[in-house]
Amino acid sequence: MPQLTPEAAIEEATAGRLRPVYLIAGEERYYRGQVVQAMRQAVVGPGGASLNEDQFVAGEVDVRVVLSAARTLPMFGPRRLVLVRDLDRWESKSEEEGASEAKGVSSRPLDLLAEYAASPSDTTTLLLVVDKLDNRRRLVNVAKKEGFLVVCASPPRGVLPGWVRERARAHGHAISPRAADLLSELAGTDLSSLLDALERVELFVGKGAEITEEAIVSCVADLQPATVWDLVGAVGRRDAGAALAALERVFEPGAGPRLVGLLCWSTRQLIRFASARRAGLSAEDAARKAGVPPFKLREISEQLRHLPLERAERWLEALAQVDLDLKGGSRLPQKAVLETALLAFCS
Repeated sequence: MPQLTPEAAIEEATAGRLRPVYLIAGEERYYRGQVVQAMRQAVVGPGGASLNEDQFVAGEVDVRVVLSAARTLPMFGPRRLVLVRDLDRWESKSEEEGASEAKGVSSRPLDLLAEYAASPSDTTTLLLVVDKLDNRRRLVNVAKKEGFLVVCASPPRGVLPGWVRERARAHGHAISPRAADLLSELAGTDLSSLLDALERVELFVGKGAEITEEAIVSCVADLQPATVWDLVGAVGRRDAGAALAALERVFEPGAGPRLVGLLCWSTRQLIRFASARRAGLSAEDAARKAGVPPFKLREISEQLRHLPLERAERWLEALAQVDLDLKGGSRLPQKAVLETALLAFCS
C-alpha cells in the first residue's frame, strides 16, 4: 500500500476513519504537529488531558507500559489515543540491547511495537512520532506494507512562496510573490520557523495590512530596508565602492547570514528575469514572470547588463560557500568574510 501524506492522514482523522496505528515520520515538524493535532481532535476532542489519552516519550518509559496503555479499553468513549514521541531514542537503545538478546527472542522496543502493529487493539489509535528512523527497521517495513506510514518531508524550496501566500491570505493579508520569496529565503525551509516569521511580520504591519518587502526586512532580518536595497543594488551593478559603503552602514554583529539570504534572493530574481528575457519575453513580461514589480524593472535591467545569466548562476554557488564561512567555516570575522565576498562579486 502507498504511504500516507500528511494531508491524507488529516483527511482520515477528519472523516473519522482512524487506523489503529500511525507511524508519523519525517523532519518537517510542522506537518508532524498538524497530523497529531488532527488525530487528537478526532479521538478525544479539544481541551486538556482526557481519560482516554496517554502521552509518552521514548526512552523515558518502558515500551511495555506503552503497549499496556494501547491495549487498555477506553472509558466513557469509543476510542483511546496513545502518543509516543521521539521514537528514535528507542532505536539507539535497540542497538545496545541487541547483543545480549537470547536467540529467537526479541525484547527490542521497536520490534515489540511492530509485533503490536500486526495485531493492534481496534479501540486505540497509537501515534508513533519520529524525526528519522532507519528504513531497515521491521517497524518501518510493516508500516509501509500496511499503509500506516505518514511521511512528513520538508517541501521543496520552490513551493515555499506559494505556501506563504496561502497562509497570509488565510490570515487576511496580501503579499506579493516577490515578498513571499524573500520571507522564504530569510526564514528557511522549516515550515514552523517560516510560519513563525510570517506571524511576526503580520503583527508588525497590523491587522489586514499588506506584507511588504520592507516590512519583512525590518521585522525578520532586523535591518534597515533602505540601506539593504543600497547594498543589493550596488552588488547587482558590481559597484565595489558603493557595496562596501552600504555594508559599513548596514552591518551589525550576527547579521551576516541574513545579508547573504538577501543577496541569494536578489540573485534568484535576476536569474529568473534573465532566463525569461533569453526565452524571448519582453522586459515587462519577464519582470512579471520573475515576480519583479514594475518600478524595479529599470533597476533589474541595469543589473542584467552588468551581470550576465551565467555569472549570476555561479554567484549562487559562491553565496552558498559564503554562508558556510559565516556559520563557522572560516576563522575570519563575519564582516571580513562579507567584504571579501563583495569584492569578489564586484570584480
